[in-house]
Amino acid sequence: MTERKRAEAELRQSEERFRLLVDSVQDYAIFRLDTDGRVATWNAGAERIKGYTAAEIIGRHFSAFFNSEDLVAGKPAKELEIAQREGRAEDEGWRVRKDGSLFWANVVITALRNEAGELVGYAKITRDMTDKRKADALVLADRQKNEFLAMLAHELRNPLAPISNGLQLLKLPGIEQAVVREATEMMERQLYHLVRLVDDLLDVSRIVTGKMQYQKEPLELATIVRRAVEESQPMIDARGHELMLSLPAKSIIIDADIHRLSQVFSNLLLNAAKYTDQPNQIWLHVERDDAEAVIRVRDAGIGIAPELLPHVFNLFVQADHSLDHARGGLGIGLSIVKRIVEMHHGTVSAFSAGPGQGSEFVVRLPVSHALAATVETTPQAHHTKGPRRRILVVDDNADAALTVGTLLRAWGHDVHTVFNGPAALAEAQSFRPEVVLLDIGMPGMSGYDVARALRAHPIDPGTIIIALTGYGRESDRERSFEAGFDYHLTKPPDPNMLESLLTLPSGSGRQAEDN
Repeated sequence: MTERKRAEAELRQSEERFRLLVDSVQDYAIFRLDTDGRVATWNAGAERIKGYTAAEIIGRHFSAFFNSEDLVAGKPAKELEIAQREGRAEDEGWRVRKDGSLFWANVVITALRNEAGELVGYAKITRDMTDKRKADALVLADRQKNEFLAMLAHELRNPLAPISNGLQLLKLPGIEQAVVREATEMMERQLYHLVRLVDDLLDVSRIVTGKMQYQKEPLELATIVRRAVEESQPMIDARGHELMLSLPAKSIIIDADIHRLSQVFSNLLLNAAKYTDQPNQIWLHVERDDAEAVIRVRDAGIGIAPELLPHVFNLFVQADHSLDHARGGLGIGLSIVKRIVEMHHGTVSAFSAGPGQGSEFVVRLPVSHALAATVETTPQAHHTKGPRRRILVVDDNADAALTVGTLLRAWGHDVHTVFNGPAALAEAQSFRPEVVLLDIGMPGMSGYDVARALRAHPIDPGTIIIALTGYGRESDRERSFEAGFDYHLTKPPDPNMLESLLTLPSGSGRQAEDN
């Protein structure tokens, strides 16, 4: 009996030492659950990490540590079920502290059984991984930034190379008109690509700052789709694909911004063309499903891997980064698509059976209650020269100023060109322009300063001042209007928009237009 008592005493001492060890651990929450999942023990680390004292939490169910989304999904019961069936369950995810704040936790639950194999409870160890997750996120963000900058440089060089080649061709003596026409058309295509790239970057900036603007009106969905098809058809044809367009016989009216929503469908079509290697068919199907319009864009291309599918609408995510399958783009198009669709109170989803199985994107939009649509067709080139104007062009970039001046003279206007702010003010006094095309980012005297000076000492109260600049953020436009500009156009300007502004009568400014 003496030996037995000695063994029992040693066991009690060992258990007490272990309990003291567990209770004193600060970096890990270590506690026990009963068979129903109620907290039975609580150590110092659990109190530090989760915020509850032992008196506050013992006896309560451990589901108190889960957020509402996990509770709806039945996650606490599933973790106990896995631990009971497999002996242990491990998970990483958000957990809730006593004060309601969230922390990222690594959790291990181990089923506890007696000598007879009967379940007597669970041991649970939780580690706060929030700092590590933040550090990992910073590393990931830095890598994504570097990859994005490398891809941006690649995407900018791609169109610049053929434009440079085209310019060299045009310098050749005795060049045939057919070659001139082909080179010019090629450079126009590459310029369009550059403009689209810059517009996408600006859209991302507007998304991040919450300043993306749109103006909705009742429109026929087929009109928007046809406009998107017209924008994307050249690339579809260039890659040898065939577009299978299916539109309903009966009109579907939605409340939409035609420019933004056509951008959505155009992006989806361009993606389908880009990620389909061999000439194939691309399907665009439009139908009505009760109170929703459903637009499906499907291809037979490279498909999307299962692990990538949940992230395709995130910024800077692309299906393929390998050099031998480089397809261009910055990985921002689908993020813009998602934001624009959500602005229209709709949803967009991506589906794919896996690599090589093609992809399908489904956009759902609420149908408008309007009885009729204001059908807007794709604007055609504007060739009406209108009245002859006295135009002053001001830009420190001499090439930009001279080429715009040449274009305006070809339209029949009287154009003077200067390259800095003081020269602009002096020229305005003698030339007395009806329209001033004014760059903003000039050294010394900025375009804002020039505009204020012109408004402070008006040469003509009806003079229209148009910003022609590379600055296109919402804050840039607001600042230009505060300085006295009537309109704000970003470089390169849409020729139709520019020409239409020049036909406006003097004194008709202050409309805050943008291209």
